[in-house]
Amino acid sequence: MLKIVIAEDQKMLLGAIGSLLNLEADMEVIGQAVNGDEVWTLIQEKQPDVCLLDIEMPGKSGLEVARLLNKLKQRPRIIVLTTFAKPGYFEKAVKAGVDGYLLKDRSIEELTAAIRKVVHGEKVYSQELMVDYMCDPNPLSDREQEILRLVAEGKTTKELTHILYLSYGTIRNYLSEIMQKLEAKNRLEAVDIARNKGWI
Repeated sequence: MLKIVIAEDQKMLLGAIGSLLNLEADMEVIGQAVNGDEVWTLIQEKQPDVCLLDIEMPGKSGLEVARLLNKLKQRPRIIVLTTFAKPGYFEKAVKAGVDGYLLKDRSIEELTAAIRKVVHGEKVYSQELMVDYMCDPNPLSDREQEILRLVAEGKTTKELTHILYLSYGTIRNYLSEIMQKLEAKNRLEAVDIARNKGWI
């Protein structure tokens, strides 16, 4: 019997997925959570075989939970179940070490098939995401993403020099490179472009 924990902040959807999975002869939902902090506690208490994680949740995000799980010696298989079909989110999920990434518009048959596959060591990713990811990879380096996230938080160039221990000129060069890569007129437009792509 495969033991499953689900994290989903939409309670109606959470209940529906749980009920449908419990109808499977080889599956049992042993825990349900509506935020990332709750599911992290549940996972440690219940020791499930598989975790279904939403990306955007109150508390820890699904990707933060995935990163924490990958630090454990023994961890459950991780499937991200989300509405976000952006290549940037998919890229982050793969880097976080998830075993599957499926969109919520998929059928319950596809979900149960994916659960069985990841338990046997396979990776299961939505095909259209793979295509989008290959066609539209994130052009920003990790450092450029970090700088743009800080800009999105409203940090000035001067504040960035103190936070990142870089010179004013170096920060300006990074911002110029970012705007060039994203074909943005200014840093705020660069933030909008990167956010819409799911790159930051």
